[in-house]
Amino acid sequence: MNLHKLSFLFCIFIALSNCQNKSSDNSQEKNQTTEKVKNYFEEETPEEFDQRMEWWRDARFGMFIHWGLYAVPAGIRNGKEVEGIGEWIMDHDSIPISEYEKYTAEFNPVKYNAEEWVKIAKNAGMKYIVITSKHHDGFGLWDSKVSDYDIMDASPYKKDILKALADACKKEGIKLCFYHSIMDWHHPDAQAPHYPDYNTDKKKNPNFDKYRTEYMKPQLKELITNYDPEVLWFDGEWIPEWTHEHGLDLYQFCRELKPNIIVNNRVDKGRKGMQGMNESDQKYAGDFGTPEQEILDGTSEFDWESCMTMNDTWGFKKNDNNWKSAENLIQNLVDIAAKGGNYLLNVGPTAEGIIPVPSQERLAEIGDWMKVNSEVIYATRGTKNFKEGEKIRYIQSKDGKTQYVANFGWPGQQFECSGLQPKEGNKIFMLGYEKPLEWEAKEGKVSIKLPAELQNESKRPCKYVYVFKVQA
Repeated sequence: MNLHKLSFLFCIFIALSNCQNKSSDNSQEKNQTTEKVKNYFEEETPEEFDQRMEWWRDARFGMFIHWGLYAVPAGIRNGKEVEGIGEWIMDHDSIPISEYEKYTAEFNPVKYNAEEWVKIAKNAGMKYIVITSKHHDGFGLWDSKVSDYDIMDASPYKKDILKALADACKKEGIKLCFYHSIMDWHHPDAQAPHYPDYNTDKKKNPNFDKYRTEYMKPQLKELITNYDPEVLWFDGEWIPEWTHEHGLDLYQFCRELKPNIIVNNRVDKGRKGMQGMNESDQKYAGDFGTPEQEILDGTSEFDWESCMTMNDTWGFKKNDNNWKSAENLIQNLVDIAAKGGNYLLNVGPTAEGIIPVPSQERLAEIGDWMKVNSEVIYATRGTKNFKEGEKIRYIQSKDGKTQYVANFGWPGQQFECSGLQPKEGNKIFMLGYEKPLEWEAKEGKVSIKLPAELQNESKRPCKYVYVFKVQA
């Protein structure tokens, strides 16, 4: 057989092989497209849900970061203080888009140090960080290919803030999560009647679905694909354009991109005001409730997280000096843990990229307390009888085998409570103090004697809240 004939037959063989492979690929593609996609909201089993939520339930304590263009005016416009929270200045002072956009030229956070931020959170005992990828003003803190209204394209900084934070979180073992606003005061297809530059004769933006499918979803895909967040924390779902069907669709969209991601209840329409919890029939999407600036009065059968500020604002507002004490913040942390919730505590960095010093000071104090008492927070669960009076809280380990009782303030020479159930032979310790304490049970109460050396405040293992542990 000559060489030309061999070459001809070889070409035919390759062509037939390619056709067969292409046919096989098309068949696989057809099978994939016809395969039923899991409905994550309806088809997830309780066991799958518990497994997905376990790290979050164990973490208990996270940092919220509200940061964006609103840090530039810092609550001041035209020399006058604007009422309300800092990140809403565009709305509260009716700033036109063309005027608000000018802040991009001044947003140059050259003092931003992602590793330093993460270490501040970690040293405070926080296990995860939720940062505003995009707040209601529409400005993005990452390099979005969908928009030029972001840190890389519109500001002089020209660095991807979220990428730096993602790298720092990975290095320190902190879970990175994103807050993302559903509404957008900057995008023409999302602006609503009461926002600047919009036709007030219309109740809803008729182009909102275009914004939702061509802008919001592609940006979320960028965030999930490029930065691998553990939680998506939505907000702004109260606008009239957003519907229950949109919520179900967005929840499904996020879970398809990352099946084990956790999504808050503000993805849908079920939240009941600032109290933050869904209707009990669970017809709304979302994995946890979001009480805002408040703590539930009691426990809940549903997962929840209280998000709260250290002063009165989320975004940086330079004249807001109404700071809560470290004692109050630690008591909040314990109270929330006793009720089975998470505590998401906010910082609002300056336009330069600095977490305000009062925030750092309080976080450092919380960190000192956590170094002694973290076992009463991490991997613990609330109890139905979580409270005795105003100062006592009960918490248990997630396996239910270890009991803790926390007292707000120093109890004196003797601590009494009725909610502990130690057995004969059990030992009771104060966290941070190595020696077992003398105790006795009598008439339904447990009385714990505190040693003389601890009556000296300087000898105590911590401040503000003291935790006792029953050990078998």
